[in-house]
Amino acid sequence: MPNEAGAQPTILIIGTYDTKAEELAYLAERIGAAGGAALTMDVSVLGDPPGPVTVTKHEVAAAGGGSIEEAAGFGDENLAMQLMARGAALLTRRLFDEGRIGGMIALGGTMGTDLALDCARALPLGAPKYIVSTVSFSPLIPAERLAPDVQMILWAGGLYGLNPVCRASLSQAAGAVVGAARAAERPESARPLVGMTSLGSSCLKYMKALKPALEARGYDLAVFHATGMGGMAFESLAAEGAFVCVMDFALPELGNLLAGSAVNSGEGRLTAAGLAGVPQIVAPGCLDLIDFAGWQEIPERYEDRPFHAHNRLIKSAALNAEERRETAAAMGERLAQAKGPVAVILPAGGVEEWDRPGGATHDGPAHEAFCAALRGAILPPATLTEIAGHINDPEFAEAALAIFDRWRAEGIVRG
Repeated sequence: MPNEAGAQPTILIIGTYDTKAEELAYLAERIGAAGGAALTMDVSVLGDPPGPVTVTKHEVAAAGGGSIEEAAGFGDENLAMQLMARGAALLTRRLFDEGRIGGMIALGGTMGTDLALDCARALPLGAPKYIVSTVSFSPLIPAERLAPDVQMILWAGGLYGLNPVCRASLSQAAGAVVGAARAAERPESARPLVGMTSLGSSCLKYMKALKPALEARGYDLAVFHATGMGGMAFESLAAEGAFVCVMDFALPELGNLLAGSAVNSGEGRLTAAGLAGVPQIVAPGCLDLIDFAGWQEIPERYEDRPFHAHNRLIKSAALNAEERRETAAAMGERLAQAKGPVAVILPAGGVEEWDRPGGATHDGPAHEAFCAALRGAILPPATLTEIAGHINDPEFAEAALAIFDRWRAEGIVRG
């Protein structure tokens, strides 16, 4: 990352300087008081800032492929801000890559937040990114718009003008982004990195055996919680080539996406590693369930299904046989796009702890339907290895390691 740990960090401040100059100036002052430096970007369209900024609105519009005159001429603030968002996101990443900033902070209402979300997604994982917004944590913001490690704080009382309430939010955010940029370590390792998806060990347990086994072979392992944001972070890093191999063993986000649940990681799930040519070992962990937020009512169509309430945040209903056939087909279609090697492991004994015989979500005929569908969905050059055991049995981890070791010997996975 551009700023060395402990050095004075430079923070990019993004906002509409024609309408929020006072608030943005206060944010810059608090960043300075916390030991940072500020670099400013104006993303306004109609008005002009009262003072100089580092990156002007004209530069932002040009980077977005247009001009301020064009943006103003739209007569539609939504279209204008989309042009500015394209330019702001591109310039944010450029400033980071050039080493001129160590993090970003943006503030706004719905318009400013819409733009800020694109800027945050433009930065790599590990680069501090903060958004002070009047709609933080709102259901207005879909999960796919969020950078995996973005931080948000509610801009309480900040819709118009400075006051003691909004100063509390702004000062906290200023200190947080400076502290994060000062303390952040680069997500780098001298050892090659394997990416894995999983859920908590009460549901999926293979990581307990695989982590020490991979470390003994000279690899680091990063395990991502497959509950939406974790899958997004996993896909993002896979796309950047951060992993020498992925063990994508928890796919509830794919099933949730197909079923229409909000607990998903977007349309790109199960595609990024393959399109980047990263070797993939894949298994259908938890692809038998649809997850719901704990606070929402279970839709009527799922009320007669096997059910598991995990905690007050998440609960799950089992997919039926036809739905499982659809998930198997989706797995095959997405993996067929891969530009690198793909090995799929099918645990015929079950795909999550609660689907064992006698478990809360056990549905033997539906699982058999899934297995049959997956056998037909995985086509060469992808390979399918079927084991009689459960995904949480030692047999599964052994099968995964056998593929991994073979790929190491063949030079497919670098050491």
